Amino acid sequence: MQVSSTTQPGSGTDADTIAVGVCTGEDPPAGAPPELAELLGSGEARRSFKSLALTHAAGRRWLTVGLGERAKLTPEKARVAAATLHARALETGTKALCIESPDGAGPDVAAALVEGTILADYRYERNKSKPAGTDAAAGSESPEEAVPKHLERLIVSAPGAGAELETRVSEAALVAEAVNAARDLQNRPANDLTPTALGEYAIALAQEIEGLSVEVEGSAGLRARGMGAFAAVAQGSEQEPALITLRYEPPGGVDAIPPDRPALGFVGKAVTFDSGGISLKPGAKMAEMKFDMSGGAAALEATVAVARLGLPVRLVTVVGATENLPSGRSVKPGDIVTAANGKTIEVNNTDAEGRLVLADCLCHAVELGAERIVDLATLTGAVIIALGSTYAGVIASDDQFAEEIVAAGERTGEIVWRLPLHEEYDELVKGAYADLDNAPEGRKAGTIVGGAFLSNFVGDTPWAHLDIAGSAWDLGRGYAPKGASGYGVRLLVDLAKSYCA
Repeated sequence: MQVSSTTQPGSGTDADTIAVGVCTGEDPPAGAPPELAELLGSGEARRSFKSLALTHAAGRRWLTVGLGERAKLTPEKARVAAATLHARALETGTKALCIESPDGAGPDVAAALVEGTILADYRYERNKSKPAGTDAAAGSESPEEAVPKHLERLIVSAPGAGAELETRVSEAALVAEAVNAARDLQNRPANDLTPTALGEYAIALAQEIEGLSVEVEGSAGLRARGMGAFAAVAQGSEQEPALITLRYEPPGGVDAIPPDRPALGFVGKAVTFDSGGISLKPGAKMAEMKFDMSGGAAALEATVAVARLGLPVRLVTVVGATENLPSGRSVKPGDIVTAANGKTIEVNNTDAEGRLVLADCLCHAVELGAERIVDLATLTGAVIIALGSTYAGVIASDDQFAEEIVAAGERTGEIVWRLPLHEEYDELVKGAYADLDNAPEGRKAGTIVGGAFLSNFVGDTPWAHLDIAGSAWDLGRGYAPKGASGYGVRLLVDLAKSYCA
C-alpha cells in the first residue's frame, strides 16, 4: 500500500473515496460536499464512535465515521476507527482512500489512522492455494464481482497538523509494516517456520539493512556458551535450535550516539512450537502453540524497524528459537540444568520452558553490554486470567524503566499493567535440589513467579519482562481481531525512540 499525507482538505486529493472523521457536535470540514451535512442532519450519519455512512458527490464516494467526543479522541480510537473505515471502503471497491482527520487533531491521530489502516489491511495467505480458473483477488467470484482484498493507496489529510506530518505518517507506515511482518512470522506453521528458518530470515534482513548485523548459532554454540537451560529445552527436538543475535548501530556508528544514552537490549522467546515436552499439553488448541514464538517475532521486527528508521541508539537483540517436543532425548521433570551464569535449575515442569530459554538469552544480552533490557514472551496462561487481552503484564526491576515502558504502551495502544516484584516471590522460585525451581508447586502468582525466576539472570541491569500471552494473538481489536497481532513491535520501537529525544 502506498501511503502519503497532505495538510490540504481531502477534497483536493485524487482519491476515489474520501472518508471524513466527525466528532460530536461538529460539522463536516471545509470543502466537504453539502451531502455530508445532509446525512448528519437526517440522522443517517452519526457522530458516535465507529458509526459509518456513505454517500456520493461530485463523482466520488464519501464516507463519514463517527469519532465521538473530541476530548476523548485518542490515537487508539483513531486506529480502531480507521480499521472500521477500511472494511467499508473495501466493500465499496475503493482503491485509493483518503481519510481526513478532524482539523487540529494533530499528527498523533494522523499517524494512528495510518497504523489502523495498514494493520486492518493485513491478510495471511501464504499457505492458501489458488483455485484453478479463478482470479487471485476474486476467489470463486468473477473479477467484476470481487471485493478487493487490499487498498492500493492511502492518503491521510490532516489540516493544521504542521510540518512534522509527513515524517510522522511515513514512520507510522514503516512501523505498521514491521508489525505485519511479525504477524507473518507468527502465522506461519511450525513445519515451515523452524528455528533454522527464523535464523535464515534474520540473516537475510541483516544483509539488506544498513547498520544491522546478525549471528546465528546452533546447539554447539549453546553448549560452548554454557547455555544449559536453553539447550535442555532444545534437546528433545530433531530441529536445531537457533540463538539469533542482532546488533544495530546507527549510520555514523557509535559517534552518532550521545555518550550518556544507554544501550538497549531486546530479548524474545521464540519457541516455534511448544507441545509442553514430557509435561505434554492437552490436545485442545495445541495448534495455537505455533504462536509461542511471538515474543521473538516482535523483538526481531522491532529491531528491523529501529534500523530502518536509523534511530541514533545502540541496540542488541537476542532471540532464542527452539521447539519443545517429547522424545527419548527430552529433558525430564526432575532434571537439573545449569544456566549461562552458573545458576542451577530444577526442571520440575517441562512446559515451563520459556523461562529456561529466556534465562540464557538474558545472560547473553547482559554479556553483550545491554544497559536496559526488555524481554517479551508468551510465558504464562496466568496473565490471561489476570488481564485478559487488554493489557500485557510487565514486571520490572527498575521503577524508572518500568514507567518508560508503561508510557510507551500508552502512546502506542499496546498497554501494559505493572505487576509487583517482591522479595517474598523470590522464595517461591528457590529449588529444593538446585538454586532455582522452574515450576514451583502451589500455582501461586503464576505470572509474577515467572518474572521472579527471570530476575535471577539480569544482575543489576535495569530490566523489564513483558508477558504477552494474552495479547499475541486473537487480540480482539478492530485492526487485529483474530490470528497474530504483532503485539510489542510498536511499543519497542516507541521505547527506542524515547531514548533518542
